[in-house]
Amino acid sequence: MAAAGPKLDPECAAAIAVLKRAVELDSEFRYQQALVCYQEGIDMLLQVLKGTKDDKKKCNLRKKITDYMDRAENIKQYLDQEKEDGKYHKQIKIEENATGFSYESLFQEYLNETITEVWVEDPYIRNTQQLYNFLRFCEMLIKSPCKVKTIHLLTSLDQDNGRTEQVSALNEIKGSLRNHGVSLQLDYSSSIHDREIRFNNGWIIKIGRGLDYFKRPKGSFSLGYFDYDLRPCRETTVDIFHNKHTKKI
Repeated sequence: MAAAGPKLDPECAAAIAVLKRAVELDSEFRYQQALVCYQEGIDMLLQVLKGTKDDKKKCNLRKKITDYMDRAENIKQYLDQEKEDGKYHKQIKIEENATGFSYESLFQEYLNETITEVWVEDPYIRNTQQLYNFLRFCEMLIKSPCKVKTIHLLTSLDQDNGRTEQVSALNEIKGSLRNHGVSLQLDYSSSIHDREIRFNNGWIIKIGRGLDYFKRPKGSFSLGYFDYDLRPCRETTVDIFHNKHTKKI
């Protein structure tokens, strides 16, 4: 029987597994996911390097880290160029009961000081939870680096008994935003079906379930009631595009 090779320490084995996945994603042209794995794997290898005393192993690790960093940088430059050319497309699949997908986590990469206007098209900003979701989205914009002056909401009117609550809540949000120097423009449509969020810096985010992709909290004192990163999600897909020629509605 052939002798087994040297056993890798757990940290090194974990880093290699992540980087192997990065290479697989890279070969499948799934560059966004590959970049995330490269960056995570490189960070893990750097931690292994810090704890390595053997000079030969250090040299090998530095070589691997340099090679992976070069590839990650090439991918990053390619993706940056895609963004610049308006060809960028990123897809995020949120699994059932997944956590860590608050509005801040999902949108922060695309928010900057150039944003002054936002369009939200979502037919389901009706019931209490959906209205709170929209309020939370607005709070995120106010707290972000954005300099938002106008938010446009296109939704559908609740045709049931909740119509009065819906209109009242949206008007209350409108008044509250006004206190922060932001105008909320409300429009209603009975034929709206698409769900889309657009920023005037060119980013377009399409969420299969709109803003209402969170499950209801189990109770008023359960984790995730306030912190949306801790709230379980419903399965949905997020598509993110950039188009410098997006027309305003």
